[in-house]
Amino acid sequence: PEGDHYRTRLTHTLEVSQIARTIARALRLNEDLTEAIALGHDLGHTPFGHAGERALNEVVPGGFRHYEQSLRVVDCLEKDGAGLNLTFEVRNGIERHTKDEQAETLEGRIVRLADRIAYINHDIDDAVNARVLSESIIPSGISAVLGTTKSQRINTLVVSAVKNSGEDIELGCEVRQAFDELHEFMFDNVYKNAECKNEEPKAMNMVKWLYAHYSENPEKLPVFYARIAAKESPQRAACDYIAGMTDRFAVRTFMALTVPASWTYEDEERHK
Repeated sequence: PEGDHYRTRLTHTLEVSQIARTIARALRLNEDLTEAIALGHDLGHTPFGHAGERALNEVVPGGFRHYEQSLRVVDCLEKDGAGLNLTFEVRNGIERHTKDEQAETLEGRIVRLADRIAYINHDIDDAVNARVLSESIIPSGISAVLGTTKSQRINTLVVSAVKNSGEDIELGCEVRQAFDELHEFMFDNVYKNAECKNEEPKAMNMVKWLYAHYSENPEKLPVFYARIAAKESPQRAACDYIAGMTDRFAVRTFMALTVPASWTYEDEERHK
């Protein structure tokens, strides 16, 4: 909860865009379409990442999925509520970047792969910096295929996608197997790591509290979201407002609403 998830999201989005455009260019596909999907794919992500998403999913009527919120951002919230006039292909790519269903276009499928390439490598870096993981413990069989550094792994995956894609976007068999094994390794050693997860319940409780507060007190929402509350529902407005928060803004808002402001030294002197 102390990190700024917005900055992480921005870095991730730029990495996805760069990887996806590289693959699209090599395959002579539509780079602009690929970039548009990549830039919009995570607009609906919540503060505290997937923990925030799970929290909203538990309390929002009908559930919450960040890819659906990303579509809502571009369709309904951008341009002061007017939305963006995006093509079917862009919207489809955004919506399906994590769903079981594949995107209709190869460009959308490139973004789906680029998303996986970017986040797994970024998470390795974060885990190493947090001393939760050492790259030296990544199984040698995985490193032998993908490489031992972030740049080597990304290069291997991109080159494999370019060489093996045709009617679909695919990795070579050996690289795909090593990449799947890397995901399993990260789940076992990082994503399910107790040290990494011990703050998540606090973050989820914070998101749920904010949602309940603004659902019950829509008049306390900023003007833009108060209009949504009046037009649709307070619950919808609360969800939109919270989903657009950064980690730090969510923490500051929660603190301002729940923790009494500290008295200054001058206040103490006046009240003696």
